[in-house]
Amino acid sequence: MKAKITFKKIIQDSQDYGSTEEHMVSRVFFDLEIEGKKFPDLYVDVKQTVGSEFETAPIEVGAPHEYSGPFDHEIFRKEVENYYRESFGSKGSAIRIEGGAKNIRMRNNVSVKPRVVGFEIKGTRSGW
Repeated sequence: MKAKITFKKIIQDSQDYGSTEEHMVSRVFFDLEIEGKKFPDLYVDVKQTVGSEFETAPIEVGAPHEYSGPFDHEIFRKEVENYYRESFGSKGSAIRIEGGAKNIRMRNNVSVKPRVVGFEIKGTRSGW
């Protein structure tokens, strides 16, 4: 099965989504299409430890909210992480952070940057 994700925007480090003094929680909004069936206006939460190296520290990517069909979470996680790091970081198109900054905290930033990616789904429902 073929999947297509159309990323739409990111809201970075929002207390509304669960950010605390320990973790930044951001939300990535996207549309999903699988074998021609469309699932619009989905989102996923992205979590990163406050004070960690912004560009290299692990990013936790949750499951898409309001979607429970077939999926490959590992590929999805990589694509979400790429989209997030393309928007915020030393190569960021929304906010550029250079020099391995660790102590920067930016809240409620919005990056609107459409990006389309496609990938194959193997099996039925993998990786949740």
